[in-house]
Amino acid sequence: MEAGPDRNVQQTSNEVNLMTDTSTNPAERVGPAFSVDGMLLARQKTQQAIRDISGKIVPGMLEEDAVAMAKQVLLDSGLGLSWHPTRVRFGSNTTKPMKVNSDPGIVLQENDIFFLDIAPRFNAWEGDAGQTFTVGNNALYQQCALDAERLFHEVRGVWEKEQLTGRELYEFARVTAESMGWRLNLDLPGHRISDFPHAAIYRGDLAEFEACPSPMRWILEIHILDPEGRFGAFFEDMLLDASCYSRSHMPDADVT
Repeated sequence: MEAGPDRNVQQTSNEVNLMTDTSTNPAERVGPAFSVDGMLLARQKTQQAIRDISGKIVPGMLEEDAVAMAKQVLLDSGLGLSWHPTRVRFGSNTTKPMKVNSDPGIVLQENDIFFLDIAPRFNAWEGDAGQTFTVGNNALYQQCALDAERLFHEVRGVWEKEQLTGRELYEFARVTAESMGWRLNLDLPGHRISDFPHAAIYRGDLAEFEACPSPMRWILEIHILDPEGRFGAFFEDMLLDASCYSRSHMPDADVT
């Protein structure tokens, strides 16, 4: 099994340039249980669950069985509560927006692509992570999985350097995806994250946000599609500065 490079995340709040109390935009408010350390711990546990689940997925598995397994892994990890459905998408289902149900009965093939999208709650804090993996030796699938993560970091990097608005970030992502040979699915436009439930604070999309997003307030979603609509790749994480990512494990993108 292959994926984009592992992320050796540095989970210390003093390394993150966070606006925990100073954002005045109503869309970026947080709830009473918000905690920098809590949000980072939820992120860490969510990413570990992604690794644990992906390691159990093998060719011949039915997508519905993989979803059941993923839910059990989360339960066994103390992450039994989720704030959105646990998703595993195999093969042609990787092209579908998250709000569209998978076609039933899809089996992972020997040379295939799949992604995970999980959103567990840890205590009061929301986690959210998505990543694409491949099995076998399909170079196009492998490139798509890598490019989804690379595009995430290119968008994150331009956010950090140029202080673009949410709308501008997704326009940059669209143009950059096309330059890579993919099509950006704008049906996954990013969203808020906070202490649970963020939806009680703000339900709008990052792609429609007309200000520069603050760190630790938003999930940047990247879903790229094969131009012929045969497969796709997904990657998402919180918008955080470069100190939260190990340089040695970053994709080939400018992250300074």
